[in-house]
Amino acid sequence: MNGYILAIDQGTTSSRAIIFDKNRKVVGKSQQEFTQIYPQSGWVEHDPEEIWQSVLSTCEVAIENAKIQAGDVAAIGITNQRETVIVWDKATGKPIHNAIVWQDRRTASLCQKLKKQGLEKKFTKKTGLLLDPYFSGTKLAWILDKVPGARKRAANGELLFGTVDSFLIWRLTGGKVHATDATNASRTLLFNIATNEWDDELLEILRIPRAMLPDVKDCAANYGSAEASLLGADIPILGVAGDQHAATIGQACFEPGMFKSTYGTGCFAILNTGSDMVLSKNRLLTTIAYRLNGKTTYALEGSIFIAGAAVQWLRDGLKIIGSAPETGKLADQADPSQNVYLVPAFVGLGAPHWDAEARGAIYGLTRNSGPAEFARAALESVAYQTRDLLDAMRKDWKSSDTKTVLRVDGGMVASDWTMQRLADILDAPVDRPTILETTALGAAWLAGSKAGIWPNRREFSKTWERDMRFTPEMDEKTRKAKIAGWKIAVKRTLTH
Repeated sequence: MNGYILAIDQGTTSSRAIIFDKNRKVVGKSQQEFTQIYPQSGWVEHDPEEIWQSVLSTCEVAIENAKIQAGDVAAIGITNQRETVIVWDKATGKPIHNAIVWQDRRTASLCQKLKKQGLEKKFTKKTGLLLDPYFSGTKLAWILDKVPGARKRAANGELLFGTVDSFLIWRLTGGKVHATDATNASRTLLFNIATNEWDDELLEILRIPRAMLPDVKDCAANYGSAEASLLGADIPILGVAGDQHAATIGQACFEPGMFKSTYGTGCFAILNTGSDMVLSKNRLLTTIAYRLNGKTTYALEGSIFIAGAAVQWLRDGLKIIGSAPETGKLADQADPSQNVYLVPAFVGLGAPHWDAEARGAIYGLTRNSGPAEFARAALESVAYQTRDLLDAMRKDWKSSDTKTVLRVDGGMVASDWTMQRLADILDAPVDRPTILETTALGAAWLAGSKAGIWPNRREFSKTWERDMRFTPEMDEKTRKAKIAGWKIAVKRTLTH
C-alpha cells in the first residue's frame, strides 16, 4: 500500500489540501480562498457550496502537484474551522442557509437571555463552554427560528445539522455518513463532555431535535469513503478533528502539561490536562483535546478572536502594508518611547474576558504615531492576549508547570519579530517547529495511524522537530510596564 495521506484543512478564509508521503513530508498542496460574507455588522457567513467546491478543487490540484494518482492515497484526514454551522436538506444535500461562521455575533441577545434565566452554569458544567455566540448551538437555534419552515422540517427529520467536517463527510460519502468527531461535537454547546453524548436537556433548552445531529466518533475512526466519482478513487476517511485539536496532535502535545498556541485568523491556546476535566474558574473553556480508542483526553483552551486578522486589517482596512510579512519589519521601526496599544475587539473579546459587545480600540496615540506604531501594536496585541490566557491557565490547573514552553504554529509564526516579542511578554521560551503545517499534519496522523501506515503516538512524538527557540530578552521592568499598560487598555475597552 502506498503511504500517501490527503489532509483536508478547511479553514475560515481558505480551503487547503496537503499530500504527505509515508515519511510525513509534504509532497503536494493547494490552497484556495473563498468569499467572506458580512450581511450586517457583527455577522459573518460563508457559502457552503463555495466551501465544498474549494475543497474538491484543492484536493484535485494537490494530488496533481504530488504527481500521484488518487488511488495512491491510502486515507483522508479532515480538519476544519470549528463552531461554524451548516444545516442542509437530508434528501438533496442542499444547505437551507449560508454557513454561520464561528466569528458571528448575531446570537448575543439569545445568549444574554439564557444567562438571565440562570442557565450558564448548567451549560458550562456539561459542555465546558460559556454561553457565547461563538459556539454552534445558538447559531443552529437561530437558523431553525429564522428560516421559514425550518423548525417543522427539522422536527420531521428532513434537515441535518453539522459543523463543516460533517458537511464535508456527508458530501464526500454521497450522503451515506452523517458523523462528526468528539472534538467538533465538544464545541457545539450540545455535547456533554463528561458522558461523551449529546445532552437531551440542553437540546430541549435550545429546541433542537436530536434527529438532526451527527453520530459522534473517535478522532481516528472509519468515517466512510470518499466516492470515486469525486476524486478518482474510493478513499477511506479515517481521521477527523477540529483545527485546534488537530494542531495539538500535530504538535505532539500528548502529555499532560504540554501547551500549544495556533496563530491564524484568531489565536487558540490549548493546555493538555490529561484525564482531568478541569472546569475553569477564570473563564477559560474546558474541551476535549482528542478522543482515541474510546479514551478522552481533556484540555483547557483560551480563544482569542483576532490575531492574524489584525494584520489583515492593517493591509485591507488601513492599507498601511501591502502584505503580511511587511508587518514585522515595520514594527521594528516603531518609536520605542511610544506606548501604543491595540485592543483588537473587532468582534468582541474572547477569553478570559468574554465580552461580546466590546469593540476594537487604540490607546496611547500621539501626533508622532504612524504606520510603524500601528504595526507594532497589532503584533504585540497577540502576545499580550496570549499572556492573559497563560496566566488564567496557571490559576486554573495547579499541575501546570510554571516553566512552560509554548509550541507555536499558524501563519503568524513565520514572523521572527512576533515570536521574539511573544517570548518576551510571556517570559517563557517559544518553540517553532520545522513543520509549520501542524494542523494538517495532525489530521494526517489521525488518518495515517488508523490506516496502520504511520507511527503510533509515542513514535510520532519522537519525530517532532524544532526549527527555532525564541527565549526572553526583555528586562523585567520593561515587561511589567508593558503588561500593566495593556491591562489598563483592556479595562477601558470592556463593556462590563
